[in-house]
Amino acid sequence: MALKITEDCINCAVCEPECPNNAISAGDEIFVIDVDKCTECVGHFDESQCIEVCPVDCIIVDPDHKESKDQLQAKFEKLTA
Repeated sequence: MALKITEDCINCAVCEPECPNNAISAGDEIFVIDVDKCTECVGHFDESQCIEVCPVDCIIVDPDHKESKDQLQAKFEKLTA
């Protein structure tokens, strides 16, 4: 599952440099996550780094983009090929 940043985002920007896939960027009002690049850090870390550093807990699993760990691993492999 890709992750999603909710409207509770305070634009602190601590999540952006933590993403190993460069999936996080500044949006019009809040930071956004590119679902095609987000692997929930599968292949890089045991935990999603953006969730770990977010001071307001505004990063959640995106219910519209459900993926298994195997699918996330395959996306990681494709992104790093």
